[in-house]
Amino acid sequence: MGGTVQLHSAKDGFAFDTYRAAPTDARRGGLVICHAIWGVTPHLRELADSFAEDGYEVLVPSLFDRFQRGFAERDTDPALFQRQNGFAESVGWGVGVLDAVQAAIDALRPPVFAIGFCFGGTVAWLAAARCSGLSAVAAYYGGQIKDCLADTPTVPTILHLGKADELIPPDDVERIRTAHPDLPVYMYEAGHAFVAPNGFHADSARLSRLRTLALFARHGGGRGGEEA
Repeated sequence: MGGTVQLHSAKDGFAFDTYRAAPTDARRGGLVICHAIWGVTPHLRELADSFAEDGYEVLVPSLFDRFQRGFAERDTDPALFQRQNGFAESVGWGVGVLDAVQAAIDALRPPVFAIGFCFGGTVAWLAAARCSGLSAVAAYYGGQIKDCLADTPTVPTILHLGKADELIPPDDVERIRTAHPDLPVYMYEAGHAFVAPNGFHADSARLSRLRTLALFARHGGGRGGEEA
């Protein structure tokens, strides 16, 4: 359904690839999806297409293009994991890619929403606090959110976490809840990456999506907008 376009960072003009999926029905708003360390994978492109079917104009920026353009792979090779994890660490688990996220937000007509998964979940959290032009954010299992609790979302934000996620143990969840007691934190009977193929948990993926779409609907993502 979608295709690749290029966006440019307002910081320095750097061009980076972005997957775009246009809505197939009345436009409800724009949506920026922030990827995990594995890049804009086929699964994320399919997910973008599915949100387009729900009426959203979706952009999935390739946040690691400054390191390796077009990388998109899910691989269990430890060396590859270490390299991708190193990319995430080198950008401060999201701070260093917010220029790309902002460019994607700016490329969409409002209302604009954001979601993110794993590394992208932390990016989405930071975007909710530091980027402009967003109406609401849903962050999925962002493992480094616990280290970014001084950042407070400026737009309605919800978190989706797995009760059996070994990467985000109960102590980390409690730290988040203590720092942000009014923030909705939804817990699911699942482990890490319950939306992704490698950790997929059907009921958790379905329920979290419904809650995300409901969040968007409450904050401007309703029918009646301009056609794409």
